[in-house]
Amino acid sequence: MRRLRVLVLIHEDFLVPMSLDDLAPSELERIKTERDVVETLRGIGHEVRQLGVNEDLKPIRETVQQWRPHIVFNLLEEFQNEAVFDQHIVAYLELLGVPYTGCNPRALVLARDKALSKKLLSYHRIPVPRFFVVRRGRTVRRSRRIEFPLIVKSLMEESSAGIAKTSLVRDDESLAARVQFIHERFETDAIVEQFIPGREVYVAVLGNRRLEVLPPQELIVSKNDANEPLIATEKVKHDVRYQKEHGVKIVTPRLDQALAQQIVKTSKRVYRTLQLGGYARIDYRIDDGGRIYCLEANPNPEIARSEEVAASAKAAGIAYPQLLQRIVNLGIRRTASG
Repeated sequence: MRRLRVLVLIHEDFLVPMSLDDLAPSELERIKTERDVVETLRGIGHEVRQLGVNEDLKPIRETVQQWRPHIVFNLLEEFQNEAVFDQHIVAYLELLGVPYTGCNPRALVLARDKALSKKLLSYHRIPVPRFFVVRRGRTVRRSRRIEFPLIVKSLMEESSAGIAKTSLVRDDESLAARVQFIHERFETDAIVEQFIPGREVYVAVLGNRRLEVLPPQELIVSKNDANEPLIATEKVKHDVRYQKEHGVKIVTPRLDQALAQQIVKTSKRVYRTLQLGGYARIDYRIDDGGRIYCLEANPNPEIARSEEVAASAKAAGIAYPQLLQRIVNLGIRRTASG
């Protein structure tokens, strides 16, 4: 394996310190992805340099021109405190002519907007929940075609931001209140989706043109009340104490052959429809009748050792260092905007 110069782009608040000995467990958890990526890339022999970024593009240009990395490992999820600006960083890397890991700017735009991506998927006859969008400053007008229960999310935010048990609404009064919360808390439009009861499954996909669908992973909350609907809330996804108290875990599910094949086929169609590249995670609901619904596609998803993509890779026999190396290789081989 060739030793590469790898520049890891990180938000300046998540830089990995030289020594981790004095960090509290909560701080180690906060930087887990950055730590895992930086330490693992160094462990497999690459020369790794971190660059903290938030407000200014100049350090990126200077570091690329002076150090000449073989590839940029992109871990930025926002720029200038705006999540929707992540695509601009990738576009800038393309203008600089440097290879980078993960998704291209066009696909970041398509996948970021949950309504736009659902429209594209629906056009290609990929099942998605019925939905409508409530723009900021507008009141809710629910179509009779969309029945309760409904779940309310930010149109643009990721990582389950703003999703709580109260996001699931069963009447118009609760719907209006939750939409207002999203408008005010996140200053974004709200998307209102038909809630699909059932199992929640995450599928990792690697590739640019030739795709590999890794074994699905299922979200389990074992200590919930039997009658409580499964919702991937912000606490379920990110609160370690809550996860321990409620038995939250990610497991490789048992799926019948026909359903497993359908998930593989659908995941490739989603990936290509949204023009994704590098690696992504596609989230599904499976209802009691075995029907699958694509909830969303996540370009550049979490790739810490403890997260779903790494778990999928492990289930496929791909060790974590191998996973990161494959992501690097895909970035180097990709053409611009591909």
